[in-house]
Amino acid sequence: MENNPIKYIKLTTNATKKISKLIQEKKNKNLKLRIYIIGGGCSGFQYQFIFDENIDKDDILIKKSNIFLVVDPISLQYLYGGTIDYLENLEGSKFIVSNPNAKNTCGCGSSFNI
Repeated sequence: MENNPIKYIKLTTNATKKISKLIQEKKNKNLKLRIYIIGGGCSGFQYQFIFDENIDKDDILIKKSNIFLVVDPISLQYLYGGTIDYLENLEGSKFIVSNPNAKNTCGCGSSFNI
């Protein structure tokens, strides 16, 4: 496991605050936010987020402030250099991935292709 948020994936302050708040609500300080990529969606790949206590030996562990982001090596190749943000507006609230590796994204921003 490595810990270098600048090299792999950046977390905005909004994302960090929201992740911290969600973990506090779940009352489990061992939780980490895992982001991973699966096939599907409008554009071919989808971003998925889950809270996870487990870290595999080949996972990348990224720390910012008091939270941890976990990414598996396969997903990391699609996310490398990206930024995770959290947005709240009249349309709702969601985590948003700005992915420099994506050639196209769907209208809602939850799927992409390379």
